Amino acid sequence: MKIDGQTIPEVLKKLAYRLGTKLKERRLEIPPQYGNGYCTGFVFNENIRMLISNYELEEDIMLENSDIDTSKKRLFFKFQNVFPEIEESGNHITNIPSVLIGTSRINTDEVVSIHSNTATITIEVDAGYLNTLLYVSDRSPVLQSLLQNTHPLLFEQIIDPTLQDIVHEIISEDTDETFKLFFLRIKAEELICRLLIELEIRDEKRLYALNTQDIETIYKVRKMILEDLAVPPVIADLAVKSGMSATKLKRLFKQIFGNSIFSYYQEFRMKEAAHLLKEKTYSVSEVGYQLGFTNLSHFSKIFMEHMGMKPKQYSMMSQGWVKS
Repeated sequence: MKIDGQTIPEVLKKLAYRLGTKLKERRLEIPPQYGNGYCTGFVFNENIRMLISNYELEEDIMLENSDIDTSKKRLFFKFQNVFPEIEESGNHITNIPSVLIGTSRINTDEVVSIHSNTATITIEVDAGYLNTLLYVSDRSPVLQSLLQNTHPLLFEQIIDPTLQDIVHEIISEDTDETFKLFFLRIKAEELICRLLIELEIRDEKRLYALNTQDIETIYKVRKMILEDLAVPPVIADLAVKSGMSATKLKRLFKQIFGNSIFSYYQEFRMKEAAHLLKEKTYSVSEVGYQLGFTNLSHFSKIFMEHMGMKPKQYSMMSQGWVKS
């Protein structure tokens, strides 16, 4: 079956031309002389498109994105650390699957360091199209601001296992061409719907327009928080290092990540604890002390709040010692 060229993103065609190769069934295999990996894309209709990129290039390549339509207000859903090889390698804390959700007024590529290697799935959808599908009440300031798309906004959401399963369906999709666009569009819209449901429950009453410098600063603060999980963050110190007032720092951090600085730190601290307990080489007390707890009862209580069971039980279950 011949594939309609209008269902292929223009940026993908340009990249193939730049690398001196051709697309095969919407898929671009990176030529060995330029790197390795692949990139594939789908234009489902005028309202929604998707680009799947998992490649490493010898050097960066700059391309003009002719797919951008300034007459439309679009939202971006950029999934990171969702490929199996990414999940299983590197720093398990910074490689936790997540998604950036931004308005068309923010270039999400400026949010994180841009290298010649990319492992992301990006879904772009027209805000007006979503408006026709949703009823957004006055009680949903986050959704209202996103769909109005009049200010630069960015949110990051950790992907739960249910969403990760949908992402894996997209990555491993082997549907016949007759159904491929239909299948992938449904999956893309399911991801968007589930993420909007999660964003709606955020309790932000007022959202503040962002600029690139603010976003870069907040991500630097996030990096500082996660560098040493045995040391709780001190807001005053972070404010000085970021060059922001403590009030602005706390406000923008919570707006982007949906959690306060300390709660965010504690969540990742417990994720690290769970990882160490799974490794089987550390006892519960060793993990607690390694993560800065001097009171093991307090460690057990916090772990229980985040993981739903005590660390000893979690450790035994991870090693298959718990009887049914």
